[in-house]
Amino acid sequence: MGYACPVCDTPQRDGEHLAHHLAFTAMLHGDDHEAWLDDRVPDWSDREPAELAAEVTPHADDAEYNEVFEDTVARGRPDVGMGSGGTSSGHDHGGAGHGHDHAHGADSESSTGAGVPDPDAVDDPAVAEALREARELTRQAVGDDAGPEGDDAAPEADDADRDEDSDSEADDPDRDA
Repeated sequence: MGYACPVCDTPQRDGEHLAHHLAFTAMLHGDDHEAWLDDRVPDWSDREPAELAAEVTPHADDAEYNEVFEDTVARGRPDVGMGSGGTSSGHDHGGAGHGHDHAHGADSESSTGAGVPDPDAVDDPAVAEALREARELTRQAVGDDAGPEGDDAAPEADDADRDEDSDSEADDPDRDA
């Protein structure tokens, strides 16, 4: 059991969570939450969460607050407007055997990454294009971090070494010209 926000009815776990909700919403959005706090607790912005909770909970209705644990729900943001995306993760949770297909050993080119939907499974063309562009930029960044191999590695360092060598040779009085 928790409390319903007296402004927007959003359920909160307890009095301190209600105080945080009211204060943060008032600071970030102002409007109704700020006006409500200003009317009932004029010095609300100077109060600690426990103090504010003591002032706001008498004004809040009891509300059902279902405790949800991380291991019982899907992680991350829901696939809002992104199609089902259910098959892009490589998991198969159906059937009595609860079989898993984690695509072990799959190369990084085909891997979509944790929580990233497949651009071809997305409903919105703009989102699909943004995902494709992000993947390409990531590939380029990973490629840039790896650095070139072979004789062409770090050409700037080679140029700097040559400049140092030529400077020291020019300053060497024993050097035959």
